[in-house]
Amino acid sequence: QVQLVESGGGLVQAGGSLRLACAASGRSFINYAVSWFRQAPGKEREFVAAIIIKWSGGSTYYAESVKGRFTISRDNTKNTVYLQMSSLKPEDTAVYYCAADLKTTRPRIGTEYNNWGQGTQVTVSS
Repeated sequence: QVQLVESGGGLVQAGGSLRLACAASGRSFINYAVSWFRQAPGKEREFVAAIIIKWSGGSTYYAESVKGRFTISRDNTKNTVYLQMSSLKPEDTAVYYCAADLKTTRPRIGTEYNNWGQGTQVTVSS
């Protein structure tokens, strides 16, 4: 198991940037798939981005709505995954959650993940 804590959320104007961090404690999550999801009030949780490390190297995945604007990365020395968000839009407003799992084969599906953080609020003003 790994414990996850998100940080970095806040209020930003449209077009601005934020960097979210997902810090892991417990065992190293170097072998985990780590993803960001978000959920706005009244809406289902949606996939944002994922990074998966395998023997052949890391792979990243992005929702079409954020591709080109968001970048997921990881710093294994800090056991932390980041989500750099730029060109933010009001529709990006949501609680952002970090998730991790060893067995994830469908990174865009939230039910694939057994480890979740508590979320960090991102609000983008127009």
